[in-house]
Amino acid sequence: MTMLNGSDAVIEFAVESLETPALTKALLADLLFDQIGLNKRESKDMIDAFFDLISLSLVEGKDVKLSGFGNFQIRTKAPRPGRNPRTGEAIPIKARRVVTFHASSKLKEQIQAASSA
Repeated sequence: MTMLNGSDAVIEFAVESLETPALTKALLADLLFDQIGLNKRESKDMIDAFFDLISLSLVEGKDVKLSGFGNFQIRTKAPRPGRNPRTGEAIPIKARRVVTFHASSKLKEQIQAASSA
């Protein structure tokens, strides 16, 4: 995996040993342990704190912007009529808040460059 830090320097992470295509919190903690040199407990705590901070901000209704990656935003969806696909019965869908993600143009460019290579 290749990442850009704040000064646009490229940091290489070896993730060839992935058994699943998902990048998990456990894998991120292992990468911090292997590549950065933090101990396992510090790595896990740092990853947990990062995601807790993002979650807390979203729960409070604040947008989360990660430069060069994308934006997480809270969107309020209005109530609307729905239909049970099994029975065809009309059921109301309540108003709710959902999280949306919009990738940054820099991330989109990286994805396009990787798919055309």
